[in-house]
Amino acid sequence: MTNAQIIELVKNTLVSAGSTFKQDKKDAYKRAIEVESNEKAKWVLQTILDNAEAAETNLSPLCDDTGIPHLVLEVGDNAAISGNMLKAIRTGVKEGLRILPGRPMGIIGNDSHRIDQSGGLNPDPAGVEQAPILVRETDNDVVRLHIMMFGGGPAIRAKTYRVFHKHSTQVVLDEIVKWSKEAVSLLGCSPCTLAVGVGRSHFEATSMMVQALVDGRYDQQSEMEAEITRRVNEFDIGPLGLHGNTSVLATFMKVGPQRASGVRIVCVRPCCCFEPRIASVELSDE
Repeated sequence: MTNAQIIELVKNTLVSAGSTFKQDKKDAYKRAIEVESNEKAKWVLQTILDNAEAAETNLSPLCDDTGIPHLVLEVGDNAAISGNMLKAIRTGVKEGLRILPGRPMGIIGNDSHRIDQSGGLNPDPAGVEQAPILVRETDNDVVRLHIMMFGGGPAIRAKTYRVFHKHSTQVVLDEIVKWSKEAVSLLGCSPCTLAVGVGRSHFEATSMMVQALVDGRYDQQSEMEAEITRRVNEFDIGPLGLHGNTSVLATFMKVGPQRASGVRIVCVRPCCCFEPRIASVELSDE
């Protein structure tokens, strides 16, 4: 596959990530609408779904906060990636941000300027740099790219911290539910999809959270995922905080390797009503 072909595929995939819901997410909203008894909450859920359908039709952003590109690259046993491929991916991301279009919110300047925002905004949507790429193995002989657009609100309410597990999975789940209750109630843009990663370090827990978003499905919930979803919904926060049955559509949880220790490092991201904004593409030659 040529660099030009990769750029085109990545560009279109980013636009798709920022403008469409996957079918299992649409179905999750439809199920939530059917069982919602709070009329205001039902209206919010229907409006979010209608917005998603319009965005997909027009290939327009799902939300004004168009997000920061986060990429996961899967590489098969007999597949290969090169520096040129990574450069083509970066170029495709930039072109996709211009077409979507992404909101110009990249900060100009040196380290200090970027921290305090004194350097001003880059007017180019492509000035929003992608986050570092996460690479993982896959059983198939492919190179597959997943693009996610992360908004600011969920990052503000997310939390990565240690939990003293006391040799009990339930203790860890209780802490996740506690964090999630606070995060969902403060986020505002609910219903949420809770992304949870459990690892041995902050880096690993966060990477598990990101991979959970890639692998998660609304129509497939593990026992732990279903428990977290159910318990947070029992707090009656509801869509946009208006109360109701659906504060959380689903929980996507990935538990990585653990070590003999009294703590588990847990990352919880309360993804807003539009997230995960994700699309995937294969970059391998057939």
